Amino acid sequence: MPTHRQPTDNATTGPRPGVDDAEAALVEHYPRLVRLAYLTLPPALGRHRRVLTAHATVQHVLPAARKGGPRARVPGQRTPSGSAYAWLRGQVLRAALTHDQPSPWWRVRASRPRAGLPLVVGLRLFPRAGGTDELALDQALSTVSAPARAALSLRVLEGLSEQAVRALLEDAGVADPAAAVRTAERLAAHRDGRAGKLLGTAEFDPCTVHTRPTDLLRRRQRSRIAAAAVAIALAGAVLAVSLPEDGAPERSVAGVRGDGYLYGPAGTAALARALDPALLERAPRDAWANTSRIDFSVWPARGGRTDDTALLKRALRVWGGPGPAVRVSATPGTGTAPPTQPPRLLYAGDLDGAAVVLLHDGQRIVRYAEPVAPRVPVPKRGPLPGSEPLPESLPESGNRGEPAPGTDAPSLAFARADQADMTTAAALTVGRTPDGARYLLAPWIAGSATRDLLAPDTPARGLDVSADGVTGAVPAPASGGDCVAWPVLELRSSERIVERHSFLVTDLGEPSPAHLTYTSLPGYAPARGPQEATGGPALLSWARTACSLRTLRGSGVRAVNNWAFAEQSLPESGGRSTWVCTRADTWRGPGRILVQFQRPASVANAPGTVVAEKGNTASCGRYGQHILAGTRWKSPSGKWFLLAAGSRDVTRIEATGSVRADTRATTLAVRAPREGSVRLSARLTGGGGLRAIG
Repeated sequence: MPTHRQPTDNATTGPRPGVDDAEAALVEHYPRLVRLAYLTLPPALGRHRRVLTAHATVQHVLPAARKGGPRARVPGQRTPSGSAYAWLRGQVLRAALTHDQPSPWWRVRASRPRAGLPLVVGLRLFPRAGGTDELALDQALSTVSAPARAALSLRVLEGLSEQAVRALLEDAGVADPAAAVRTAERLAAHRDGRAGKLLGTAEFDPCTVHTRPTDLLRRRQRSRIAAAAVAIALAGAVLAVSLPEDGAPERSVAGVRGDGYLYGPAGTAALARALDPALLERAPRDAWANTSRIDFSVWPARGGRTDDTALLKRALRVWGGPGPAVRVSATPGTGTAPPTQPPRLLYAGDLDGAAVVLLHDGQRIVRYAEPVAPRVPVPKRGPLPGSEPLPESLPESGNRGEPAPGTDAPSLAFARADQADMTTAAALTVGRTPDGARYLLAPWIAGSATRDLLAPDTPARGLDVSADGVTGAVPAPASGGDCVAWPVLELRSSERIVERHSFLVTDLGEPSPAHLTYTSLPGYAPARGPQEATGGPALLSWARTACSLRTLRGSGVRAVNNWAFAEQSLPESGGRSTWVCTRADTWRGPGRILVQFQRPASVANAPGTVVAEKGNTASCGRYGQHILAGTRWKSPSGKWFLLAAGSRDVTRIEATGSVRADTRATTLAVRAPREGSVRLSARLTGGGGLRAIG
């Protein structure tokens, strides 16, 4: 059955506006119209063609407005509900829906953008890549029809009702608008109903794009055929640039052309300056002790190869545009674009068989690594060696590990580092081996040790650190199988910054380890924010929670806090239990929580029972300081109880459904059937209400 029917001549969304009104509405709402077209167009076009086609679709609906309608003498500003905008939206929708559908020759010009402008030559365009949630939504959109994608856009971005969406789709020629709306409603529930928010991100914005060159090698070959003399001169110039100033031949590395060629858009003066190793910023050795800003900006350049211009040039060159052989990884929400200004050099040296360079551009940490190998001379004359074409898009996320031993493929890893502080800028992963990870410590770290979170009573062990601040290997926490140990770093700040300050960081598989903190039970300390997880109660709490950190690997986590928000006496003298909310904050902003019920246990590291889990929430954080959770519990006598607990500002808890109970306290325990739906709610000190998490 065809997806579309041929629309009738009057299948519009209102009267045709005058050209001035249409032009004013198009200019005012151009980004919204282009986003609607982009989301509706077939994903099979590829991101580059889809971006250009979306812009062409919107730009070419305006000429149709000139065919009729009165010319407004005083063009006015239109709102999204104005007739001119509604008419344009309908035209854009019809053109995008019929992009890959056959149309009669007399309707082609009216329903599809003409070939021509906008025209892009020599560049590939694509929107900025988002995180894992955006990628999952994009994949879901590619599996449904164009009418369903259009219905989703109209519902969540335009805010139209189901009836209005069905009417628009019917006017645009969709054969079954109701089915498209039903599919859109299912998509709207994607990622806990956050599809609308995700569609508004840069991942789906064709007006904010990244650029990469097309196949430069093929274009260069065509240029040689057309003008051999010019190509020879150009090749000679590029070969001349490839040699270091001292005339020594450069090492050849996969993904880094030995002839000095740059993959990527390196033709601008600003980019050339940003990728010049002579302009790398270097902080003085004692800058951290003479400033109020303690972050990566005051790290000095360390390592045995900080003056190796050839190595630094290769690292910057790969950052400017990785070749096909380069392994690129990035934490969620981290861009891989070249720097806009000279970055800061943090480290350059040989480590575990690899040459490693760490750079910081103010927003990101970039780690470049290449296997250490003998230098290979590059001939000073001769034709340019061949290479594979540049891929259309670079990998945006996913940790792929280090180059395999014996290969000559460099790797490039990106991680966000904006708004880092004394603890989140305290260490960087500089290398990984089967024995574990090695860290480069911040210059303000005066002491370092390792400890096992699952053994809270075992003292921390000292850690060897080189003169350059590189630690010995620290075993990596288990990413799968049995969780029998969870090694962490215990770091101590210099007294020149703060006295008697130690803190914990843990490896979650990213360049920057995550900071671990603890918030104590009400009544044990005044109400305050998270504290360092180095005391006895904090270590006991993390001993029962550490293994849940495995689910956070590779998700761009900045810090994780354990908040013991309630303590409860269990019925039938069952002992005292603790309710803990573990919140993981990411560098990009969204947080994720895990609520556990920790019953009395005979061993210190017995894991708790997970009773609730939620992503992209403010709960258990600075802006979500109230929480209510519940679970069922079986007493020693075999009876079942409904348990609930709230944070310190909860004054009353009420249960409805299969269990009806009410208590004026922060905890509730009542006999309950093993099965059945129960709804929990609470009242707060200030009079507000609260629903249970999960």
